[in-house]
Amino acid sequence: MGFRNDFDVIVIGGGHAGTEASLVSARLGAATLLITHSLETLGQMSCNPSIGGIGKGHLVKEIDALDGAMAAAADESGIQFRILNGSKGPAVQATRAQADRVLYRKAIRTRLEGQPNLWLFQQAVDDLMLEGDQVRGVITQSGIHFRASSVVLTTGTFLNGLIHVGLQQHTAGRAGDPPSLTLARRLIELGLPRGRLKTGTPPRLDGRTIDFDRLECQPGDVDPVPVFSFLGCPQQHPPQLPCWITHTNARTHEIIRSNLDRSPMYSGVIEGVGPRYCPSIEDKVHRFAGKDSHQIFLEPEGLSTREIYPNGISTSLPFEVQLELVQSIRGLEQAHIVRPGYAIEYDYYDPRSLWSSLETKPIGRLFFAGQINGTTGYEEAAAQGLLAGLNAARSALGRDSWYPRRDQAYLGVLVDDLVSRGVTEPYRMFTSRAEYRLSLREDNADMRLTEIGHDLGCVSEQRWDQFRRKRDSVARELERLKSTWVNPRILEQQDVERIFGKALEREYTLFTLLNRPSVRYSDLLVLGTSARGEPGAPAENAHDERSVDPAVARQVEIAAKYDGYIARQRLEVARHESHETTVIPESIDYAAVRGLSIEVRQKLAAHRPGTVGQASRVSGVTPAAISLLLVHLKRLRQQAQTDAGSQDPADATHGTRRRLAA
Repeated sequence: MGFRNDFDVIVIGGGHAGTEASLVSARLGAATLLITHSLETLGQMSCNPSIGGIGKGHLVKEIDALDGAMAAAADESGIQFRILNGSKGPAVQATRAQADRVLYRKAIRTRLEGQPNLWLFQQAVDDLMLEGDQVRGVITQSGIHFRASSVVLTTGTFLNGLIHVGLQQHTAGRAGDPPSLTLARRLIELGLPRGRLKTGTPPRLDGRTIDFDRLECQPGDVDPVPVFSFLGCPQQHPPQLPCWITHTNARTHEIIRSNLDRSPMYSGVIEGVGPRYCPSIEDKVHRFAGKDSHQIFLEPEGLSTREIYPNGISTSLPFEVQLELVQSIRGLEQAHIVRPGYAIEYDYYDPRSLWSSLETKPIGRLFFAGQINGTTGYEEAAAQGLLAGLNAARSALGRDSWYPRRDQAYLGVLVDDLVSRGVTEPYRMFTSRAEYRLSLREDNADMRLTEIGHDLGCVSEQRWDQFRRKRDSVARELERLKSTWVNPRILEQQDVERIFGKALEREYTLFTLLNRPSVRYSDLLVLGTSARGEPGAPAENAHDERSVDPAVARQVEIAAKYDGYIARQRLEVARHESHETTVIPESIDYAAVRGLSIEVRQKLAAHRPGTVGQASRVSGVTPAAISLLLVHLKRLRQQAQTDAGSQDPADATHGTRRRLAA
C-alpha cells in the first residue's frame, strides 16, 4: 500500500505519556502515528521500577477505567504488590507495584504493535509544520515530512536535556539517550513561556554485592493479592519478590555535608528547580539537618537481573562520593555501583498556556502532555497523555474536546491545577490535592469514568460489558439492602450481641445496619430477615453473600459506610458547580472590573482563566476578588440583555451566553 505520511494524529515520544496518547487516539478511530527516537525504549521506566502509590495509584485506576494501558501492563509485570494505607479509609488507600522493567516494556510494546489504526516510526523529530497559528505536521531529523490534523508532544526530559554528575555535565535526554536540541530550539522560537526543571535518579547497585541478611525484608501483600486493572486478576502476576529496607546514618550524612561544594545543586551549576517531595539525598541531609537517618528501600529491577534500585538516595554528587556514601550504609558496605546516579535538567513549558484539553492556546491542535507541562512521575505523565491523545483525536475527527472536572477525577484535579496555577517545581499528585477525595477513590474509578469513556468511544466492548454487569449488580444489591428489614424478634441474640454489641430495639433495613462502623457486609449473612409488617415471617430477601462478586461487595459496603459523607459532598459539589461552569469571556478587560487590586488584575490577565472556578484557584486571587468578578460578569449579562432590545427573551439569553462563551 506504500509508505503513509498523512495521519489524523501524530504523537511525538514513546514514554508513558506518548504511549497512552497514541493508544487512545487509535482506539477512537483516528489514524495515528507514534514517532520515537528508539522503538526499543517504548514504555521505558526511566527512573524507579514501580507504578502507583498515594495519589498516583488513583491516577492509574482512572487511566484503566478509560481503557488505558498502564494498569494492565503493571499487572503483567508486577513482581510485588502492596496496598498502602491499608489500615485507613478507602479514600486514601492506594495500590503500588514493583515492576519488572523488561516485562513492563514488553507489555506496552505488545499493545502498541497490536493496536489497529496505529503506526510506529523510529526517528527524532526536529521541527513542527505550521500554517498560521495551526499545526499541520512534523519534520523528522532526516527531513521526512508527516502531515496530521493534530500533534501531541510528549518529550519527557529530552528538551535541552543536561545530565550532571558532580561538576561534570553532558547533554542527554536521559542516561544513554541523546537530547532533543533542534526541536527545543524550534519551540523557543515559537515564543511559548518556558522554564527549566530538574529531576534525578540514584545509583544502581549489583544485588550480588549486598548483604541482605543485615537488612529488613519487606514482602508484598499476599492475601488478597491486589491488582491494578479492573479487568485484572492475580493469576496474571509473574513470580513475586521482596524489597528490603536500610537507613542512612551519621557517617553517610557527614560524607554528604563535606562534599556539598562538589554538588551541582549547591555549587550553582544547576538552575532548574527539583521536586520537593522526591528530593535528592543531598537535599534531605541539608534541609533536615536534625534528622539522624533516612529510610532507603532496595527495590529489585526485575526477575532476570540482579540490579537493585536504592529508592531514597537520588544524587548528583561525583561518582567517588556516591560510592563512599553508598558503602557507609548498613548492608551496602561491599556494594558495587553498576550505574551512577545523576541529575538532569530539561525545558518545560508553562501549563497555564494550555486549555484544559491540553491543547496549547497559541497554536491550534498542538497538545502537550507529561514532563513538558512541569509534572513528574510515570502516572501523571500517562494520565495527561491519555487526555491529550483523546482530545487530539476528537479534534482531528471534528468532535468537541472533553476533560474531567475536579469532582470527577484526580485527572481533573491534575489538569485544573496545571492550567490554573502553573508550576514552580515538578508537580506530583497527592490525595490532599483533591477537595472531594471521599468520592474520588481507587475502588470506584470505573464507576466514575468508564461510562463516560464508553460514550467518548475509547472503552472497549469487553470492558464495557464487564463494567455494566458490575454496575448493575451494585445497584441491585444496594436496592435489596435498602428494602430488606431486619426483625429483631426472629434473630439469634448471640449473633446480635456479637455483631452489634447490644440488642436491637426495633426493625432496621440491612443498609442502615451496614452503615454502622463495626458492621461488615459479611455480618449480614447471619441475620434472618423479613419484610416490614411480617414479624417472624421467612426471609423474603434472604441472600448469600458468597454469590456476590468481591468487587461488588466492597462497593456496596463503602456506599453504606460513607453514605452520609458522600451525600454532603454532593451538596458541596453542587454549590461550587455554578462557579466551575461560569464562563469568563476571552475578551474580558480585567482593568474594568471595579474594586480589583492591581495585583489581582495582573494575575488574571496573565492566566486568562476560562471559568470563575479556575479564576478562584489562581494564586493570590481572593474570595473577595471572585465576588467582584461575579458582579462584573452579571453586569455584562445585563448589558447584553439590554443591547438585545426587543429581541425575543430566549434569543437575547442565547446571545448573552454566546458572547460570554466566545
